[in-house]
Amino acid sequence: MFEFAWPWIFSLLPLPWLMRAVLPPAPPEEAALRVPFLQELAELSGRVPRGYLPAWRRQAPFLLIWLLLLSAAARPQWQGEPLPVPSSGRDLLLAVDVSGSMDYPDMHWQGQSLSRLALLQQLFAPFIESRQGDRLGLILFGSRAYLQAPLTYDRRSISHWLSEAQVGIAGSETALGDAIGVAIKRLRLRPQNSRVLLLITDGASNAGSLDPLVAARLAAAEQVRIYTLGIGAQAPANGPGLLAGAGALELDEPTLRDIAELTGGEYFRARDSKDLERIGEQLNRLEPVAQQASLTRLNQPLYPWPLALALLGSVSLCLPQLSMRWPRGRRSA
Repeated sequence: MFEFAWPWIFSLLPLPWLMRAVLPPAPPEEAALRVPFLQELAELSGRVPRGYLPAWRRQAPFLLIWLLLLSAAARPQWQGEPLPVPSSGRDLLLAVDVSGSMDYPDMHWQGQSLSRLALLQQLFAPFIESRQGDRLGLILFGSRAYLQAPLTYDRRSISHWLSEAQVGIAGSETALGDAIGVAIKRLRLRPQNSRVLLLITDGASNAGSLDPLVAARLAAAEQVRIYTLGIGAQAPANGPGLLAGAGALELDEPTLRDIAELTGGEYFRARDSKDLERIGEQLNRLEPVAQQASLTRLNQPLYPWPLALALLGSVSLCLPQLSMRWPRGRRSA
């Protein structure tokens, strides 16, 4: 179906005539003999002067060019048939811990030692790409929590923002409760039984204004299911903490289990790259919940055609003037 996206543009059609009536005429560049009654003389003699054109024929090309420009500005487009947009998945928010302890290089992948955040970025890119039909969002949290990317079907952008995340960007501490609170705020208006939060951390909550278990109860009341993922290698039984002297706390697995149980989710522990890969496979098996399908139309823009015709018309009007001035310019040179 053909239509103009901005049909009100055509209300500017009388603009040139209004400007001609309001603005003063331009002064002539050269002195010339003017015969204001040339048309009356032609009518009396019964002959038409050579090269003479009626006023309407002289203005017709300019009117046509103006109409073409208005048509291009009104955005002509051809709308296709309505097509359903796949929306049968979940609303899944990823809350990723970017506190200082996520920089600890105790993870191994392909024979290399990586920090916890670097391994997460490497292995969660395929997980994000596999969530076809899901709306994904990204929360980064440390001492504070903030929404890095809202819920969207654009999985490539989510992967990009996760790969750009840096340790310490939100503070060096861990505010689990605040991260859950931000997720509840974003998911509470989404369809029920499709609200999912994947909470990824390597430490205990030691910052923020909201207690993690209180936030988990609020999430359960809003039917937000939370899957918690604890990341980090196993600490030696007789050794110091993973980040002894750095002010970071050990992973609080009991709290993460309680958060998952309160909301109907599940707790996972990733000690190496193989664990993280298996967890991604388990999360990929989440059964999608049907949501209300939406329709969209593929619009094919057509504005280049009237714009190209207006350009060709303008060039054709300028060529006679340029051809008359070109020899004079060469002789003067």
